[in-house]
Amino acid sequence: MTHADDLQFITEGTLDHYRQRAEAFREGTADHDVSQNIDALLRHIQVEPPFRILDVGCGPGRDLQTFTKLGHQAIGLDGAEPFVAMARETGCQVWHQDLLQLQLPSQHFDGVFANAVLFHVPSRELSRVLGQLHSALKPGGVLFSSNPRGNNQEGWSGGRYGVWYDWSEWKARVEAAGFEELEHYYRPVGMPLEQQPWLASVWRRA
Repeated sequence: MTHADDLQFITEGTLDHYRQRAEAFREGTADHDVSQNIDALLRHIQVEPPFRILDVGCGPGRDLQTFTKLGHQAIGLDGAEPFVAMARETGCQVWHQDLLQLQLPSQHFDGVFANAVLFHVPSRELSRVLGQLHSALKPGGVLFSSNPRGNNQEGWSGGRYGVWYDWSEWKARVEAAGFEELEHYYRPVGMPLEQQPWLASVWRRA
């Protein structure tokens, strides 16, 4: 299997997992409270609102609706066709692109919201993908990311490919892509660290 074929296998295998479970995923995540993450992105954007925000891996469009209700211009992006169709029901523009074949306008967004998605990027491709998100942000723009944390394991889990970074490795990789850290925290809030499986971080395009 060639490198390109391997990456395509990883991408399509993970997308198929979501394609086959799209409706169940929508129902199961509709009530998830990610207001802490949305607030973390918005409060660090320094221009006057409304903000132009790219929701990477927008899924069924839950957070697109939130950004829109807050008065911002949100554009979604997802690689799974059922999610794209669901997200377009919000009335927002939604781009059908997978993470390894991004085609983004340069210096276009005030913020990028990547909630529970970038961990699906194989580690050898992460610097390229982060670089594309960096280029899509306006100077001083803000990137939010939340990923399940671990000890830098990589591989398949439950039909999805992922990388489970610890904080030091994730920080090094994002800084190498040209971002400076604004804050990071673990979720869900108020729990002991061993019961906080999510690592959230906020970054500015340097």
